[in-house]
Amino acid sequence: MNFKRNAVVLATLWGSLAGAAVAADEVVLKVHHFLPPSATAHKNFIEPWCAKIAAESAGRLKCQIYPAMSLGGTPPQLFDQAKDGIADIVWTVPGYQGGRFPVTELFELPFITRSAERSSPVVWNILTKYAGDEYKPVKPLIFHVHDGAQLHTTSKPIKVLADFQGMKLRAPTRQSTRLLKELGATPIGMPAPQVTEALSKGVVDGAMLPWEVVPPLKVHEVVKFHTETDESMPMLSNTVFVFAMNPARYDKLPPELKKVIDANSGVEASAWVGKVFDEARVVGRKLAQERGNAMYVVPPAERTGWLVAGERVAAQWVEETAAKGLPAKDILAEAKAAINARQAH
Repeated sequence: MNFKRNAVVLATLWGSLAGAAVAADEVVLKVHHFLPPSATAHKNFIEPWCAKIAAESAGRLKCQIYPAMSLGGTPPQLFDQAKDGIADIVWTVPGYQGGRFPVTELFELPFITRSAERSSPVVWNILTKYAGDEYKPVKPLIFHVHDGAQLHTTSKPIKVLADFQGMKLRAPTRQSTRLLKELGATPIGMPAPQVTEALSKGVVDGAMLPWEVVPPLKVHEVVKFHTETDESMPMLSNTVFVFAMNPARYDKLPPELKKVIDANSGVEASAWVGKVFDEARVVGRKLAQERGNAMYVVPPAERTGWLVAGERVAAQWVEETAAKGLPAKDILAEAKAAINARQAH
């Protein structure tokens, strides 16, 4: 009886030790971002990405996702949270820290990007080639853009250049701020989560936002008018996002788990996320239409003044970036050519 009792005790002990070993082998990654769980980024990108790395690692890699800044801080602080290890992975907008990411701002210039699926791989290729210094503090996993900013206004539509005069409009980035100034508006910079309250309280008369983020922020419920650029032309404005990991956290992973992270990073992963955002555009636009909001597409005859304003913004970026010792004009030309080549296919 004693032998049997001891055998049971030993079996239980070994089982506990084995379970502890498995638990110790699991890696739980804290993933932090600034939008609610209903947002495209959370539902259709971050959650599926986390499920994929869990499956490909046989459950050894897991995510604990913290949406809506639930780990603390503000959206502009997310990049440094990844750098400092407060979060293991963040999804954020580098441009929320204006001037810190000069090469990145190229893809936030007016009339540069086209579809997010076609543009995002170019963003990955250009930034990994020319913006290494900007991202040294973190390990970029994915770069992407969204479905392109449109104009959403509360009291009057924007149809012609003169309509910008006197309007206070939310700008997401430094380059979009410059564009709105060139167009005649008064830009007010703020992260996306602040936009709905600012619109409802009259702090701004409208906002530059992609259709994708309209539903989770309920922007279509506080505005009445939507102005879009024609699909045949490059987008009025865009925003670059980075999905970045703390380098020390990555370095501590065993080789087989690094391979899983690597397999879900890079140019193909960037294209996939871009496609997710392109698809979300349809949903946001449909909700605005169903609510009875007015939709307006800028016609070809009206485009010239908008494009000229965009060219002035781009020229300013080239001058500033070249002053930092970077071949800005060549980078811009390379990016445009690559995006146009992908669009042609």
